[in-house]
Amino acid sequence: MDIQSEKLELIKMLADTKDHAIIKSIRKIFKKKQKDWWDDLTDEQKAEIEEGERQIERGEFVLYEDMMKKHR
Repeated sequence: MDIQSEKLELIKMLADTKDHAIIKSIRKIFKKKQKDWWDDLTDEQKAEIEEGERQIERGEFVLYEDMMKKHR
């Protein structure tokens, strides 16, 4: 079954259900999928990423291609 057929089948099942728990579960799945990955990082991980961004802004980086040329 292709994705469009599966979607249509799910839409029909959702439209036909009277079970509020099913609707609530589906809503929960969609909300969870929309969560930003940044929120799952620790404060330490966020700080490291932010420091990396500051280093890039200061020009403190090496291009991947240049690094590979040096180490080949």
